[in-house]
Amino acid sequence: MSLRVRAISRDEHLAFIMSRPSASHMQVPSWGEVKPDWRAESLGWFDGEGRLGGVGLVLFRPLPKLKRYLAYLPEGPVIDWFDPELEARWLEPMLAYLKAQGAFSVKMGPPVVVRRWSADAVKAAIADPAARRLRDAEATSYEPRAFDIADRLRRTGWQQTEAAGEDGFAAGQPRYVFQVPFAGRPLEEIHRGLNQQWRRNVKKAEKAGVKVVRGGYDDLPAFYELYAETAERDRFIPRPLPYFQRMWTVLTAEEPDRMRLYLAHHDGDVLAAATMLTVGTHVWYSYGASTSRKREVQPNNAIQWRMMTDAHELGAAVYDFRGITDTLEESNHLLGLLRFKAGSGGEAVEYLGEWDFSLNRLLHKALDLYMARR
Repeated sequence: MSLRVRAISRDEHLAFIMSRPSASHMQVPSWGEVKPDWRAESLGWFDGEGRLGGVGLVLFRPLPKLKRYLAYLPEGPVIDWFDPELEARWLEPMLAYLKAQGAFSVKMGPPVVVRRWSADAVKAAIADPAARRLRDAEATSYEPRAFDIADRLRRTGWQQTEAAGEDGFAAGQPRYVFQVPFAGRPLEEIHRGLNQQWRRNVKKAEKAGVKVVRGGYDDLPAFYELYAETAERDRFIPRPLPYFQRMWTVLTAEEPDRMRLYLAHHDGDVLAAATMLTVGTHVWYSYGASTSRKREVQPNNAIQWRMMTDAHELGAAVYDFRGITDTLEESNHLLGLLRFKAGSGGEAVEYLGEWDFSLNRLLHKALDLYMARR
């Protein structure tokens, strides 16, 4: 029997999320307020007895001059992805509801893991001249059901969004991330899992007098100054300061510990800063920033280890470094970031990626052409 999809309240949405071990931070109700250019709505899936079985935060982006929308569920929805009747019970009623709301196209990011590579496997892949991408290397583990889900989505008209450019990052949310499993592991074991360079750098920062402290809203301008410098150095377009101020305000209003800010100080200078997000037992390193000055005192390793330590204290099951490149060529400027994250001793993780469904082929094609020209 298919489920019924309808709009639900923020309180219903949040209560369902909090009843689960975790969900993406992009699927909590407050995330819609972080994105003011989109209209956000909370969706619920109900069975015949009126029980709520799944939720989703959908963001609607209007087409100029038309009351038609791109509907986007980033890293969601939060449903039973392994239900044998996934299409009929969960996805078809969602598409019908979104079409009735004026959506011409739907984009979603199933939170389903496909493959994992251990830190050693990543290191070996980087060293292997025959491996141009992470997917060329033998994975440490597979999730066979994920491949089945991908096949079923294709058969029912969903199209997988291809990665943009050569850096392996998708046009929306990253398909490849790096995570450190925490569940059931004492902090000492996690520390032993850091590679030798990481352990040396954490110790060096401590001996040099680097102090990592938690900041607040008033410290966001200091974070942003470093973030803007990082953007110029690493060749990406920075978000404006008001974005982070809005993010702090709405996320911490929903849950005081949803977002944290950390800053690494040394002799009166702020050398590095980072934001951390928490939903249930999943903790994310969200945005990082650093200056090129005084790199020898290793503020980046110091700030990450402090965040990992605090995440462990919070009872995290996983510490998530977010996106990585899957391109392993030395010419790729993002390879250094992959090496840094791999030094944490965790694992590279491939998700199912983002998928599109066209509800109006003409408008969907027009959107594709517009995005291709950007």
